[in-house]
Amino acid sequence: MESTPETLLRSGICSQQQLESKEFQDWAELLGEYRNHLHRKIWEWCFVAQALFERGLLESGKSGLGFAVGQEPLSALFCSLGASICATDLFPDVAKQLGWVESNQHASSLESMNSRGICDRNLFRQRCSLQFADMNHIPDDLREFEFVWSSCALEHLGSLEHGFAFVRNAMDCLKRGGVAVHTTDFNLSSNDATLCEGETVFYRRRDIEKLAKNLRTDGFSIDVDWSVGTMPADLNVDTQPLTRISHTEVRSG
Repeated sequence: MESTPETLLRSGICSQQQLESKEFQDWAELLGEYRNHLHRKIWEWCFVAQALFERGLLESGKSGLGFAVGQEPLSALFCSLGASICATDLFPDVAKQLGWVESNQHASSLESMNSRGICDRNLFRQRCSLQFADMNHIPDDLREFEFVWSSCALEHLGSLEHGFAFVRNAMDCLKRGGVAVHTTDFNLSSNDATLCEGETVFYRRRDIEKLAKNLRTDGFSIDVDWSVGTMPADLNVDTQPLTRISHTEVRSG
């Protein structure tokens, strides 16, 4: 069925029901995950892919910019579907200081982003480039893309405000009519108490509402669905250090 503005994926909260949908499970399989693995990270990847696919952006002739891609499989997936990708990650020395290299969450080479073999090796080298960049200081040459994305990265920029600034600044990387898709940890426990500064912050509903209002004021469009899942995995709360057991939500506060 062809997507219409009324049926397009909206910004929303991770849920077991959505992750178990055929669309998300098909993406999970293409991403090299086994079906029915209920984990928020897989939901994030599937959400980004589905949102871009519905809007006709994962095809030949389209260009995308990824931030803090690490070794996530999205760049390889998007290239396999025809898009040209500029993947960015932290400068190696900074990533090492922050522990991203030791935990295998840093993109050190093109090969590391296609370790699952999702895209033909030669095709991937043709369609994907790797550039080191700081999300708090986006280089001026990263412009005119049809879409941009980041997966669970903006909460690691030092503060809530830094994350806000990144989302707004990343809009300048888009062509007119382009699409941005970002995922982040969300505080379901409180709309007051949260972590506002540090290595990881947690956004409350009021923070996302503030961000959405500011984006609309600047002429951008964003539509948020605040529905919260009530299925078993939605109630399985992960705590620090985060694990890869079945769950869909992180709650803080």
